[in-house]
Amino acid sequence: MKRLSAQDAAAPFVRARNTPPPRSAAHEFFQSRLRNRLMLVFLAATLAPIALTLWASILLERSLDIAPVREVDELSKSLERVGRKLYQRSCESLKTDASLGRVAPTSYAVADKKHWPSDVAEFWEGGQPEWFSLAGNSGDRLDYFVRHGNEVLRYSGAMGGIGMDVLSRQYAHSRKLVDRAHDLRRGFIYAVISLSGVIWLASMAVVLFWAHRISRPIQQLTDGLAAVAAGNFSARVTVQGNDEIASAIQAFNRMADQLQRSRERLIHVTRLASWQAVARKMAHEVKNSLTPIRLTMEEIVARYGTDSGFLEQAAQIVIDEVTSLERRVRAFSEFAAEPPVSPAGLDVNALVDERLAFLKSAHPEVIYSTRLASGNPEAFADPDLIKGVLTNLFENAAEAARAGGVVLASTRVDGDRVHIEIHDSGPGLSLHARGSLFEPTISFKKGGMGLGLSIAHKSALLCGGDLAPIDGELGGAAFRLTLPRVASREPAEQHQPVGAAYGRE
Repeated sequence: MKRLSAQDAAAPFVRARNTPPPRSAAHEFFQSRLRNRLMLVFLAATLAPIALTLWASILLERSLDIAPVREVDELSKSLERVGRKLYQRSCESLKTDASLGRVAPTSYAVADKKHWPSDVAEFWEGGQPEWFSLAGNSGDRLDYFVRHGNEVLRYSGAMGGIGMDVLSRQYAHSRKLVDRAHDLRRGFIYAVISLSGVIWLASMAVVLFWAHRISRPIQQLTDGLAAVAAGNFSARVTVQGNDEIASAIQAFNRMADQLQRSRERLIHVTRLASWQAVARKMAHEVKNSLTPIRLTMEEIVARYGTDSGFLEQAAQIVIDEVTSLERRVRAFSEFAAEPPVSPAGLDVNALVDERLAFLKSAHPEVIYSTRLASGNPEAFADPDLIKGVLTNLFENAAEAARAGGVVLASTRVDGDRVHIEIHDSGPGLSLHARGSLFEPTISFKKGGMGLGLSIAHKSALLCGGDLAPIDGELGGAAFRLTLPRVASREPAEQHQPVGAAYGRE
């Protein structure tokens, strides 16, 4: 089995800061889905208005084709030309017949002017030499007025059985139909223009809505990336919806969590390295001084102990204190040492039961409870280091719980990680204590040296896991040891309820 040093165990945290993550298939799939969505939005914003405008144009063309506007227009113009030519020919024919004497005139003398018909009086007052006028009930007769000395001659002739008034009314009606059709076409054109404008405005509103909906989370994601790049590893983006962008934001939040944990671990490993250097130096210096002191005092006791009881007592006090200092020096030496790491498959349930068995004999006054995951999940870690971590955590929990208190140990599997949690019913930890739990030389219990949790945290990191305080289920302190998991063929774990496990041996 390959042995790993502390530098080797911490190396992945350093590489994680400088190595970009590989482009996964999920990343390519997300980009493809987002690109397709943008293309669909663009096509909907362009093709929909075009299709609606084309549909309105076809509807206009079909609507206008219902009325034979063009035929009516041509017929009315032909009717106008025929009526004008008929009138001109009738005038010429009547004038010729009058000049040749074919038509007998009606004479109106000036002397009898007061009895003239209105049309004769109108002609006389106009001063014209001759004048044509339509007469009859429907304009089917033509009158020809001529000045002849002191009288007016009126010649009358038929229009060939065609009433010019009827012809004029038909022409006016046909022109009214044509004008109405032109107005209808003009109205349809205005309607199409207005409808097209409304469609384009609605499409623009849809495009702006989707652009805002797509660009806003992307902008938030960009801001989050910029914050992380600037060193703010606590930056997170709120996830909204369940689309591809939401998946990207979730991936970013997971990446930020991993970076933050890696950074914290790297900082802790760096601090431990500094403390290890100080501990090695201090242990070396103190040990060099303590050894000759202890040997000299032992020699003094051996030579002069029989002569003086006080000297023997004083020497024994010095020896005891030196022995205590040597024990502390050994603790610092263990902390400063870089133990080799030999990871292997580890049955976490069996290991928890084993550590609890030792704990029960040392603290029989405490009630112990377990909540173990089914399937006997295995972790990939160094057994000796993990045993030391669990021993430290169980000892701390039992001392905090005291007589009659409860210590709960639980295991569970979460993806590729195995979690071991230890809870106690003691007084718990303050926020200030949580912030400096793993700092060397800082202890919150009487007689403690402040190295136990630091060494446990270091061991967890060396095994590729982590050790962190969590909210306790029993009102006291609680810690979670996270370790890499060995792939298991067993089904998902089933937990026992906490209450049912209390007091179980």
